Amino acid sequence: MKNDANRDAKNALVNLLVFPGLGSLRSGRWGAGIGQLFLVLAGSALVFIWVYKELSQYYGLMFDEIKPQPIAWIGETGGVLVGISWLWAGWTSFSLFREASKPKTVPPVILPAAGAIQSDAKFRSVLAALPHWTVYGQTISRTYEFADFRAAMEFVNAIAELAEQAQHHPDIDVRWNKVKLALTTHDAGGLTDKDFAMARACDAQLGRS
Repeated sequence: MKNDANRDAKNALVNLLVFPGLGSLRSGRWGAGIGQLFLVLAGSALVFIWVYKELSQYYGLMFDEIKPQPIAWIGETGGVLVGISWLWAGWTSFSLFREASKPKTVPPVILPAAGAIQSDAKFRSVLAALPHWTVYGQTISRTYEFADFRAAMEFVNAIAELAEQAQHHPDIDVRWNKVKLALTTHDAGGLTDKDFAMARACDAQLGRS
């Protein structure tokens, strides 16, 4: 997610500092990118044509008696097209910067109706590696049992360290020698890959306790 935000910001800078339209194309905004490139290229071509004609008329007046033609409109039209392209690219860049600044959340896993989870092939494969965990709506939970309260608390402290490192915190319920963990991604409103990864880490910690 962070990489996506960085990519959006870089594409916005490409639009503003390198060439209008390139950043839009790199970000997948094909319509805006093609339109911006067309305008800036067409405008630049008209400006070059205007410069060429101006120089031709200038040298023609020096060596030949010719009547100058009104061609300023060519350069003005080219300048307007280039200006529109930069303004359009600036608006696209603003949109990209805004998207890059938004917090990215992990999309939730869409679970089937209650009671149907075991018949859903997609989630059977996910839960197969977590046989001791139970699904309740948008939460998975497991109860661990230890020899005594001290062992249970040592496990809880180890899980707290894991949770801080992952920045994903389970709900913890301690009943003397039993520890119940419940996982869900609150920001996403349901289960995500973060929950299943944390569940695997908790099981691995049990083997080290």
